[in-house]
Amino acid sequence: MREVGAGTGFAVDRLVFGPDDVDLSRSPLAGQLGRDTYVLGAFNPGLLRLGNGNLLMMVRVAEALRQPVENGHVHSIRWEAGRYMIDAWPLELCDTADPRKFMVRGGSWRVMALTSLSWLLPVELTPDGLEVVAVHYDKAVEPGADFQCYGVEDARISRVGQRWLMTTCSVSPERHSTTLYSSSNGLDWTLEGIVLDHQNKDMLIFEGLIDGRYWAQTRPLGDLYFAYPPGSPWRAGPSINLATSPDALHWKPYEAPGIRPHADTVATARIGGGTPPIRTDAGWLTLWHGVEPKELVGIYRTYWSLLDLDDPSVVVRTDHRPLLEAAPELTRPLEAKLYIRDVVFTTGIADGGDHYVVASGEADLACRITHIPKTCFGN
Repeated sequence: MREVGAGTGFAVDRLVFGPDDVDLSRSPLAGQLGRDTYVLGAFNPGLLRLGNGNLLMMVRVAEALRQPVENGHVHSIRWEAGRYMIDAWPLELCDTADPRKFMVRGGSWRVMALTSLSWLLPVELTPDGLEVVAVHYDKAVEPGADFQCYGVEDARISRVGQRWLMTTCSVSPERHSTTLYSSSNGLDWTLEGIVLDHQNKDMLIFEGLIDGRYWAQTRPLGDLYFAYPPGSPWRAGPSINLATSPDALHWKPYEAPGIRPHADTVATARIGGGTPPIRTDAGWLTLWHGVEPKELVGIYRTYWSLLDLDDPSVVVRTDHRPLLEAAPELTRPLEAKLYIRDVVFTTGIADGGDHYVVASGEADLACRITHIPKTCFGN
């Protein structure tokens, strides 16, 4: 993808990979559905630095049917026993207002299906993250179990010791869970299984142990939250929690709360983890997203906090001003492909010397790389 230009005042801020850069003839789904598909988005990349010095993005490719509605039905893609197939839902039972999904009416619970199926594509970049070196289709991560039958989404990658640990969101009717992969080289991944149960997602493993234990940020979801007392600085709703583990497989929730939404702003009315916390002299640096309610999706922005090195439930420093916002000038050349706006979803970070290389999904469409000076965080 060609350089699009700077977006938010940072000298380096551009799109590096998008839907037109994916060769669907090499997709895991190729030749199995009997229907045309297209790339709804290539976005939300996990990020790591390979042994050769290059960066690697694990890009979420959302592959969708080009004509999902036919003959009075809306269709979705599903994996089963190593093959991909299509399911048909009567259109009169479905709400298709959101282009990313459709709601199935008629039950006691909110039930939805997706208009696409996601898989992960390793894209190797130059050390600065600005040019594509290789696209490793042979190393793609696709569904491989029933609890992933609707896709594998939103990789977050941490290096702890000699291993890479990658958390992903696995989607199925059984559960909406967090799954863990491991790798010794950053390219070949082994599925370790489910590590967090239904609707506990945005799991970010700290890049280092604390007192010999693994730590992670988590973000459980639900439809009911209890109110804070009047005058509290906190707003009830989804928050970034913490968990610890002896082995990165078995996790116990940490009793103290983590990062919570503030009552005095709606810009972070809903929050969730962004990049795996990395160790700095000033504390664990974590980038996270805040969502301001607006229409169907909301406005997604990136914020940052520094957490205490010994007790990450303690926020040492933060900034209520957004670090990154959606940059319409970056996606303007892709205007015809846009289906949502006002979204930047930061998912990866790597050390670049005097700056951090930060990877984000832009508009659920493409991969954005931003060089952010370390001075922005006071370290």
